[in-house]
Amino acid sequence: MVGAMSTQRRPRVGRPPHHTGPEELVQTAAMARRFYLEGRSKTEIAEEFGISRFKVARMLETALNNGLIRLEVRLPAELDAERSDALRTRYNLRHCVVFTSAEQDPGGAVLATQRLGAVAAGLLTEIVTETDVLGLVWGPEIEALGRELTVLARCRVVQLCGVTPLRPVDNNAVEAVRRAASVARGPVYPIHAPLLLPDGATAQLLRQQPGIAEAVSQFHHVTKAIVSVGAWGPGLSTIYDALSDTEREQYRRQGTCAEVVGQLLDTDGHPVAPELTARIIAISFDELRRLPDVILLADGAERAAATSAALKTGLFNGIVTNTAVAEHLLR
Repeated sequence: MVGAMSTQRRPRVGRPPHHTGPEELVQTAAMARRFYLEGRSKTEIAEEFGISRFKVARMLETALNNGLIRLEVRLPAELDAERSDALRTRYNLRHCVVFTSAEQDPGGAVLATQRLGAVAAGLLTEIVTETDVLGLVWGPEIEALGRELTVLARCRVVQLCGVTPLRPVDNNAVEAVRRAASVARGPVYPIHAPLLLPDGATAQLLRQQPGIAEAVSQFHHVTKAIVSVGAWGPGLSTIYDALSDTEREQYRRQGTCAEVVGQLLDTDGHPVAPELTARIIAISFDELRRLPDVILLADGAERAAATSAALKTGLFNGIVTNTAVAEHLLR
């Protein structure tokens, strides 16, 4: 007779909580060094220690959660990683660098422009290659960039617009473009002409001059353009400073808040004064739209609204700016 099988189960022995012993600790530390410092893959680490790749991943994750591994991201103090990433995401930008504002420091506005130039110069050193043609507008920000530029891949450098009509058009006015070309050891195409002319006929005549025509013919070859933005106020826009009081007030009433390569924009990024286009020697918006990379330089809280308008044009896939402008754009 076969005895009846008992249905009573043996009590299960409770599994003690996991204790990380000294061997596991030193192994985890070794794996962390391999993975984070030496760049070894989890598969390579697993083969070395004779465990599965999934266990390596689990041990590293546990070590992070328990504080055994502590990751730190350290940037130079003048760079704002959090706002850079937030701005890049908000505006779907390819290049985005935010640096800390210096507007409260002694000589704040000048120092902020110097920092803008230094950061922009560093970005150009990083992203410009020998296959690029670099386009630069004229302006104080570009002059600051030129002073800070020490290394650049060999490339052509093209000036994208004329200079302020309030300054004599001489070699000093286009020195930043020449400086960039000198560092890049490549040909330079300057524009020795004002940005805004008295009338369309004069502008057309100047565009046909050999040196200027040669520079303008290079616009469609540009692959990386650096463009600044002006606000509608004294000392903040080349066009504003060049117009009469009557014209300034007229365009203000039409909603002008920004200027980009001589084009006036309202707060929504729409052109305000198409009639000025014929009087301007500069790359057009249509030409800018066809370029692979167009990077906006903007500093100072007084240019925050203008920067917002410029980004709304859809011309830009990059920006270098300070925290004051970034905070406005992120609100």
